[in-house]
Amino acid sequence: MFLKQERPVGAVAPATAAIFREAIDLAAPGTEKVRNIVLVGQDGAGKTSLAEAMLHLSGKTSRMGTTHDGKSNLDYDPEEIKRQFTISTAIAPIPHDGFKINVLDTSGSDDFLGDTIAAMEAVEMALFVIDAVAGPQIITTKLWQEAERERLCRAIFINHIDRENANFDTIVDTLVDQFGQRVGVVSIPIGVDKDFAGIIDILRMKARYFKDGKETIAEIPAEYAGDAQAARDKLCDLVAEADDELMMKYLDGEEQLTQDELENLLGKAIAQEIFIPVFVGSTIIGQGIKNLMDDIVTYFPAPDAHGPIALANGETVRIDESGEPAFFIFKTLSDAFVGRLSFIKVISGVIEPGQELINATTGKKERIAHIYVMTGKETDDVKSAKAGDIVVIPKLSEAHTGDTFSTSGTLAIAPLPFPKPLYPVAIEAANKKDEDKLGDFLAKSADVDPCITLHRDEETHQTILTTLGEGSVSLLLSRLKERTGVEAKLLEVRVPYRETIRKVSQAQGRHKKQTGGAGQFGDCWVRLEPNPGSGYEFVDEIVGGKIPRGFIPAVDKGIKDAMVEGYLAGYPMVDVKAAVYDGSYHSVDSNEMAFKLAGRLAFRACCEKAEPYLLEPMANVEVTVDEEYNGTIMGDFSTRRGRITGTDTDTRGRSVIKARVPYAEVVTYARDLRSLTRGVGSFELEVEGYEEVPGDVAKKLVAEYQAARAEGNK
Repeated sequence: MFLKQERPVGAVAPATAAIFREAIDLAAPGTEKVRNIVLVGQDGAGKTSLAEAMLHLSGKTSRMGTTHDGKSNLDYDPEEIKRQFTISTAIAPIPHDGFKINVLDTSGSDDFLGDTIAAMEAVEMALFVIDAVAGPQIITTKLWQEAERERLCRAIFINHIDRENANFDTIVDTLVDQFGQRVGVVSIPIGVDKDFAGIIDILRMKARYFKDGKETIAEIPAEYAGDAQAARDKLCDLVAEADDELMMKYLDGEEQLTQDELENLLGKAIAQEIFIPVFVGSTIIGQGIKNLMDDIVTYFPAPDAHGPIALANGETVRIDESGEPAFFIFKTLSDAFVGRLSFIKVISGVIEPGQELINATTGKKERIAHIYVMTGKETDDVKSAKAGDIVVIPKLSEAHTGDTFSTSGTLAIAPLPFPKPLYPVAIEAANKKDEDKLGDFLAKSADVDPCITLHRDEETHQTILTTLGEGSVSLLLSRLKERTGVEAKLLEVRVPYRETIRKVSQAQGRHKKQTGGAGQFGDCWVRLEPNPGSGYEFVDEIVGGKIPRGFIPAVDKGIKDAMVEGYLAGYPMVDVKAAVYDGSYHSVDSNEMAFKLAGRLAFRACCEKAEPYLLEPMANVEVTVDEEYNGTIMGDFSTRRGRITGTDTDTRGRSVIKARVPYAEVVTYARDLRSLTRGVGSFELEVEGYEEVPGDVAKKLVAEYQAARAEGNK
């Protein structure tokens, strides 16, 4: 959503910083006093722990919440407590030195990345949390690419430096190798593993220690002086690029950057994406957190210093406190007690309770009753929210994620880039009497989550739930049982095969029934022929009144009814031209029902001689993957009866492999691709067209159908 910056952003010089640290109303801070940060990275890296540590250090919480003991302020959902990882984005508004830092804590799981990506749309800075032992992992790389696409400013926090086998230098080298030379450290650890005692603040060239809830600042220990100076020299090299004049002097060796010049350039370099700062610390013992918070408020971009925001009409808008009141929704949550909650980013003006704003999507007005500042699940009413701030509005009844509200109703942000749900499952209530409850729950879930879709397939008579993966399906089933008491079962998605014919054939359909009174009599001769690509066509070739005109439509109806049931394996017959060309009738016993039954009989008799065969839906699949997996993907498509239709390379140098594959072979591809590529691959899938089913597969389908009929299930 954010486009490339159009103007440089000055850092906050030391003299100016003191002005910013005056007391402000954190319930409604001005735009310049807000910092919006999204915590992203792999599950287990410590994103939630970092947010909890910042909350505790700021005095917002009386104790350090943790996910593992179920006492987290942010991972409060019962499912998050049970699974011990973040599922849904939570907000931690943190006061620090007169600023409000809106920290968005997000999921690092593939199955819930839609929520994470939406949160990235609402901030100016993505802070990547990296484990000091494991380093950057697959989800980190995926979200880094998303941040690149969004033109988000970035920073990195290396966490768990006090863990066994932590290696700061190796992790930094890996970060530079993966993410480029823009990466540079602004703090280094004093010791690692069990010897970790504090951090060296490279910007201020001081040692900082945190113990018993207090920070001590001291001179850098002599044994770290060389490493600190080398890090500072690299820092100066990187940030000097933010000012052409200073860079030329610096490169010519005329002068070194002064402290004031370095601090003034740092904010510019971060905002212009020239420099990506790397912090280090431990969330568990609190080391490095104060340093991070100081730099967030001093050097990270304010909401109006980044942008502009892309609109749906191709234009842009900047965060502007003086503009018309406007906001967009980046997350919708259904709370059992509060009701519907809309997480919003104010993009213009000032939002206040009592205002009536227009939804650009629906054109309808909605009244703002309350504005909440949320910390996890705790809410506090506030009187207003200014441009750039992130708050929560309850009970916007007809609002959805991605909607934009404004006074004029003319502002609409560009669509949020949610990943497309591609993991379908068939679902039904374990007890038939609970079908309505199941339907209501799933409909409400899909209403608040754009990464869930729900539809009823009338052909296969299945309810199809489509999500991002197995994890999100499992979560829905757990919440269904917890909130409604309903249990559901998952079924294999039925593939909508088709049947058709290969040859022209003709046969008689004769229905005669005598019951002692008025009987039934219908007699018709029908010709079937292939009608490829043109669907069903019926032709009346009766001459001489052999079948009265009033009964001809009944023959047509009988044939169409029989086509729905198919001939080989119970799948609908398609692309057939049927002609009724002869027949006979009885003046008393003939009626519409008799000729309808005769039409069915004629159709089935024709099929016996027309060489019917099965068709299967085909999928066009496009996989984007690192080049090292090319052979794996192509070989796998071969085992799925697929054929490669093309290869290409995307703008990031990754391989794009295109294939045409039977849909039956890729129903579960969302799960399978993760396994094949260790989670680094992505794909798009579109079902398009039908092709003949190979003989061995067709025999299996026919045998399964016949077995089911014998058991009375068809």
